[in-house]
Amino acid sequence: MIAIALPMVVSQACDTIMIFTDRLFLARLSPELMSAAMGGGLAAFTTMTFFLGVIGYSTALVAQYLGSGMKDRCSLVLTQTLMLAVAAYPLIILARPLARVLFEFMGVSSAQMGPQKTYYDILIFASMISMSRIAFSSFFSGIGRTRIVMVASFAGMIVNIGMNYILIYGKLGSPAFGIRGAAYGTIIGGVSTLAVLLAAYLSKKNSAEFGVQRSFRFDRATAMKLLRFGYPSGIEMFLNLVAFTVLVLTFHGHGAATAAAATIMFNWDLVAFVPLLGIEIGVTSLVGRYMGSGDTNTADRSAMSGLKLGMVYSFFVFILFVGFAPRLVSMFRPDVVGPVYEQAFGLAVFMVRSASLYVLIDAMIVAFVGALRGAGDTLWAMIITVAAHWATSAAAFISLRVFGAEPETAWVMIVCVFLFFSVVLYARYRSGEWKRIRVVETVELPETPPDYFHETRDL
Repeated sequence: MIAIALPMVVSQACDTIMIFTDRLFLARLSPELMSAAMGGGLAAFTTMTFFLGVIGYSTALVAQYLGSGMKDRCSLVLTQTLMLAVAAYPLIILARPLARVLFEFMGVSSAQMGPQKTYYDILIFASMISMSRIAFSSFFSGIGRTRIVMVASFAGMIVNIGMNYILIYGKLGSPAFGIRGAAYGTIIGGVSTLAVLLAAYLSKKNSAEFGVQRSFRFDRATAMKLLRFGYPSGIEMFLNLVAFTVLVLTFHGHGAATAAAATIMFNWDLVAFVPLLGIEIGVTSLVGRYMGSGDTNTADRSAMSGLKLGMVYSFFVFILFVGFAPRLVSMFRPDVVGPVYEQAFGLAVFMVRSASLYVLIDAMIVAFVGALRGAGDTLWAMIITVAAHWATSAAAFISLRVFGAEPETAWVMIVCVFLFFSVVLYARYRSGEWKRIRVVETVELPETPPDYFHETRDL
């Protein structure tokens, strides 16, 4: 678990740093630009997230083919995901006006609205890069070679941070693009990550092992498996992100100070949570591999290993958030402090400290969701997580907009709702229904090892 998950934790941390840097650099200019980057970035991700969810399920499918001994079909899975990305791109562009309607409906302030639309538009037109990057990352995660994903993500992070600094502030002779520079830097960083993954995939060793040259074709059986088991993941991811976007915009529509405080808190929540996705990917990969070989007991042990790893990580985040919340919030202090930041500071400190419990709950959720996805129990994973996200959004909307409660009350309610649904998710996992699901056919491997093993032993 550590060998597979740790590089993915580092990889997800690199992605987090890229997003975090965008908002941190923009916070130096104004709180409104920081909030605009969060709102626009979430909306862009949400627009493409159904297809990202289906593509991301290829991690489990590749792992199951690997575990069943059918390596040549692993590369076929990647080809089908890339074809899906090409078909999805025009649909994503056509959905662009819906995000603008959502911005207007949620009552985003005029100072935030213009930059948010600009940031969203630039990212959405580059969505093909994001989908392709996830497709290649899922392939390498599925076969357990997560170090390649880590190296690619690290390269993209370095490029992104450098380009952000140059393009946002206008350094080294570049014009100061502001929030547009943040979007351009994100795209350039994504291209760098994709280039490293593509080079590794087309390498001579990888091509020979997985039959890459023979995989560039449409395969109906593989495509149907991807869609059949992947669409619940896509629906889950889409509905969860829509709910989360509504949650963020609910706080943003409460006022500029609440928007700034929520953005600061969600930035630190992102820093804490996204590395946990690396553990989820590790659990999905291992559970999928052992389910593919018919070893349900080791699949169960893999999920428990992921849970232990996530709880250890979350414990350190808990200490950080509780003990150093004022310093964490102060990192987003603008160069010129205005009334918005002063009003937001105390609320942001409270929300960061409360998020320490939220992260502990997330460690449970990612372990069990990863196990259910790896086994192919994607429908129940979708039902539980979607219900949890929409319940939290409803709790925030009703408490803030209907009853006029304080933001602190709304945030505490969110944490309690997530705690309840983590128990429901655990109950589904303990039922053991996921152990009876078969996604791919198990290939009977020979009981005796190949001759060259005997020869090596004799020598």
